[in-house]
Amino acid sequence: MQKKLDLITIGRSSVDLYGDQVGGRLEDMGSFSKYIGGSPTNIAAGTARLGLKSALISRVGDEHMGRFIREELAREGVETAGVVTDPERLTALVILGIRDEDQFPLIFYRENCADMALCEDDIDPDFVTSARAVVATGTHLSHPRTEAAVLKALHLARGAGIRTALDIDYRPNLWGVAGHGEGESRFVASDKVTEKLLSTLHLFDLIVGTEEEFHIAGGTTDTLAALRRVREVSEATLVCKRGALGAVAFEDAIPESLDAGHSGQGFPIEVFNVLGAGDGFISGLLKGWLDGEDWPTALKYANACGAFAVSRHGCAPAYPTWEELRFFLGRGMTRPDLRNDAELEQVHWATTRKGDWSSLRTFAFDHRMQLEEMPGYTLERGGAFKELCLQAALKVQAGQAGYGILTDNRIGRAALHAASGSGLWIGRPTELPGSRPIVFEPELGPDLGQFREWARENVVKLLVFCHPDDDAATRELQEERVKRLVTAARRNGLEFLLEVIPSKVGPVDDTTTATLIQQFYDIGVYPDWWKLEPFKTEAAWQNAVQAIERNDPRTRGIVVLGLDAPEAELAASFALAAKQPLVKGFAVGRTIFGDAARAWMKGEMSDAAAVEQMAERFARLCGIWDKARAGALAAA
Repeated sequence: MQKKLDLITIGRSSVDLYGDQVGGRLEDMGSFSKYIGGSPTNIAAGTARLGLKSALISRVGDEHMGRFIREELAREGVETAGVVTDPERLTALVILGIRDEDQFPLIFYRENCADMALCEDDIDPDFVTSARAVVATGTHLSHPRTEAAVLKALHLARGAGIRTALDIDYRPNLWGVAGHGEGESRFVASDKVTEKLLSTLHLFDLIVGTEEEFHIAGGTTDTLAALRRVREVSEATLVCKRGALGAVAFEDAIPESLDAGHSGQGFPIEVFNVLGAGDGFISGLLKGWLDGEDWPTALKYANACGAFAVSRHGCAPAYPTWEELRFFLGRGMTRPDLRNDAELEQVHWATTRKGDWSSLRTFAFDHRMQLEEMPGYTLERGGAFKELCLQAALKVQAGQAGYGILTDNRIGRAALHAASGSGLWIGRPTELPGSRPIVFEPELGPDLGQFREWARENVVKLLVFCHPDDDAATRELQEERVKRLVTAARRNGLEFLLEVIPSKVGPVDDTTTATLIQQFYDIGVYPDWWKLEPFKTEAAWQNAVQAIERNDPRTRGIVVLGLDAPEAELAASFALAAKQPLVKGFAVGRTIFGDAARAWMKGEMSDAAAVEQMAERFARLCGIWDKARAGALAAA
């Protein structure tokens, strides 16, 4: 029978606050990056990235961080039906840092946290038996209430013939055998912990741990003896992680040497961050295990996924997608510090972007100069009008996917902030209107440091007036500024849209824009989005699309701009553009808002009438685009 899920993980769910500064004390951290955390949560996300249908059973608080975990898991493709919202307790929190290659301080804030309230009533038999495997972690065996929940899930799984796995995941201070300040500690001997683990190991088909974790499970610091003690109570395949030596799997009796077990290809990478590496490792292992691969292959996947984690900042965000893993295994390692492998990082970035924007109908009202020149304009009235534009966009969107806006921060700040969380795609300009060579909006700062303040859902948009015939000095200056901007955007986790308009600079033909596209790729600029003029020939579109796809097959796509064209002219350009699957939609502004803006600024149109007119025009353009795309698909 086909199962709905491949695996369910059960246990901890927290928010990780990772210190951004590397090489300093945790006491001295000045800023932090926020990620999902907790071993089962990381594993659910890691396996989802590898193409498995994963789910999590846990608890989160009824607050912002609990919602963050739910939303982030959903963005990763993890089923959250088993995540209970606890009305009384807060979501767990972990603060972590990277001191050096050997020290990774962390503090667990888990006193009476939400996930430790997980109980038997939270375990739905139908949900558990909808999976091919149930994966538990050791921490939730440390308390009677959570242990009862885990054991219920395991017994349900065993009774239904579902595979079970354990990541020993030993954290001494979470078992109460080390202090709050010992979060980094990975081993403290405890007969109580050993006894508890030994009493449950018979319930598993797969048990994974480091040598130290098998020491606690087996009650001895002799690794082979510990493995043999575990083997006495469990027939599971035992996978022992050995750090730089890789990992070994034992299906039967434990041999005289650890080297006699199954092993997989290893990857000699630079150690940057060991936190979360084990969760990455088991994610790769589970991928191979559940896909029916042999142990050397499963261990190769596991070692590679662990290598990614060790080389990057954060836990879950570091894990590879299936496409990225296959790319890495096929191409091979080119340098030991994977986070500085530009080609690999581009694959990682492109395959972990969130959101489905396979269709994008965009109302562009990021115009500044055009509004400032209108009679009746003031900064206050300009901002109020852009709020009306947002109302029109939301009216057309009506909660549906595939709609967006372009708006600025200088005039449209209120609209920009109000749009956050609405489900709209949000693009935000960075160039001073009309500038050539490019000049950035002063608010970005000379170091582009304002990007740190941007909402992560904002897409950095840059318009470049450029042409293949530009003189060398102009081209060099503009390319340097584009490169600097896209580098800063990527560093801050922001997607980037590059708009090129050559027709305002010089004569154009069917190869002009394609030539520009290639020039930007040649300097290492990989936009997430391209915004292009409406071409007049199929050849021009084909040339542009081919230039993008041969350099970046993982790009988000293209949106076609309007250039204040009449609706009939836009309809014709849409019909031509829609024939290209890489064109995802349009970004049109003045055709929608121009008449309303001029009348409203002079006091000749009410707010409601302006919203109604703009919404009607935007909706009509959306209909024209949808009809063009449907016609192109039918013709294909």
